[in-house]
Amino acid sequence: MKQDAGRLKIGVMLSMLLATAVAECSAAQNPQHAYPSMAPLSQYLMGDRDAEIAMARSAAPKAISGEATIMVLGPHGYVTAVQGKNGFVCMVDRSWSAQFDFPEFWNPKLRGPTCFNPQAARSILPITYKRTELALAGQSSSQIMEGIKTAFARKQLPPLEPGAMCYMMSKQAYLNDGAGHWMPHLMFYMPLEADWGADLPGSPIMLNPQFQVPEKIKVFMVPAGKWSDGTPAPVM
Repeated sequence: MKQDAGRLKIGVMLSMLLATAVAECSAAQNPQHAYPSMAPLSQYLMGDRDAEIAMARSAAPKAISGEATIMVLGPHGYVTAVQGKNGFVCMVDRSWSAQFDFPEFWNPKLRGPTCFNPQAARSILPITYKRTELALAGQSSSQIMEGIKTAFARKQLPPLEPGAMCYMMSKQAYLNDGAGHWMPHLMFYMPLEADWGADLPGSPIMLNPQFQVPEKIKVFMVPAGKWSDGTPAPVM
């Protein structure tokens, strides 16, 4: 009897281990199922405020970020950690700033140090704040998208300003599980009808679908060639 009980126990343990392995393998092969919903808030927050400030500043060269306003994420949204002087605003984006069909929309590991120029700080950053507000309120990705649509319809979000752009040149960026730190780049926010020849053969410009739906903003990305500290970046 003891031997049978022991064999049964071992069999159950092996079954549990096999089920866990299958689940992990499935998640690896199907990343769209790896982050089905928001993780606990603590996983998106950075416990070290100074580290988040430094990461935010690393988005752009010191000549820009050194005088910029710095925002950090708290339990109820982004708050001002350092008041700047040059109109630029640097912060660390979280995963819910991505396009709504992105498989890693809720990936808590994502960190996107970004430094917005004054035009983008006035017209793009409010979108980030609104998405963050809705995410921290427990909304699903589809509910956040509807919330953004409603906010634009009610003119609660400002229109895109000409000349809006941002720097994303940090070595510390982690943009998704596949690309990891990827490459330093600049992003330019344009109306949907803008055509820069993005993604065409030989073109250095890439199209980021981040804000095409529902914000109706095209985001063009241009490789920067160097990290914010001036060191050469690897060619991807």
